[in-house]
Amino acid sequence: MRGVVAAALAVSAAVLVPGAASADAHPRPPKVTKGPCQYTATPDDPAARPVPLPPDPRHTPDRGRVRVDLPTSQGQIGLTLDRAKAPCTVQSFLHLTEHHFYDFTTCHRLTAYPTLKVLQCGDPSGTGEKGPGYKYKDELPTDLPDYPGDTTGTRKLYARGLLAMANAGPDTNGSQFFLVYGDSRLLPNYTVFGSVDQRGLSTLDKVAAGGIVPTADDPAPVDGAPVKTTKILRPRVAC
Repeated sequence: MRGVVAAALAVSAAVLVPGAASADAHPRPPKVTKGPCQYTATPDDPAARPVPLPPDPRHTPDRGRVRVDLPTSQGQIGLTLDRAKAPCTVQSFLHLTEHHFYDFTTCHRLTAYPTLKVLQCGDPSGTGEKGPGYKYKDELPTDLPDYPGDTTGTRKLYARGLLAMANAGPDTNGSQFFLVYGDSRLLPNYTVFGSVDQRGLSTLDKVAAGGIVPTADDPAPVDGAPVKTTKILRPRVAC
């Protein structure tokens, strides 16, 4: 499973075709944009929904904030994206929003651990294993406070209201993101690129209060699909 708890991606075995050895021996390198963000196509992990690589100008916009309205089946969520914190991430998120990548997608994962409380979204397949067909570098936070009581100094506080990218390891950002509805303890391995407004937090609290879908193996899970199905409708860039 891709996300806050990373997992391996499945890779299909190659089928050898007679006469194609030379092509297999010299595969074409993946497409990479030429700007500073270097969005890189992932042909082994194709897009869940067709979308081009994001624009990558010589200077990535790195000032100001952008408002995104994220209406869901459970209520409105307002996001404020911070270009200064993560310019490449904001640029990608806006690109995906404007290309309707997130339209009518289901938030597939809710966690309710004492130290991890997030709702994860952004995969049109609804499985938590797919993305936009490209990846890009981390823009990791350097200003997060230590998690209260952590004596190692390695676990940081991802506070209620933060908006951050999920990933499957270093520099594997794509389309999946998570919304923090309760203070969470994490290594600082996840790019923070904005915040959730008060109305959005009320929506998240409603989803969290509904709990997680039980399974035969776990009648009271703390990680899984939310009981209150949360479908992103038609997000839009407000300003």
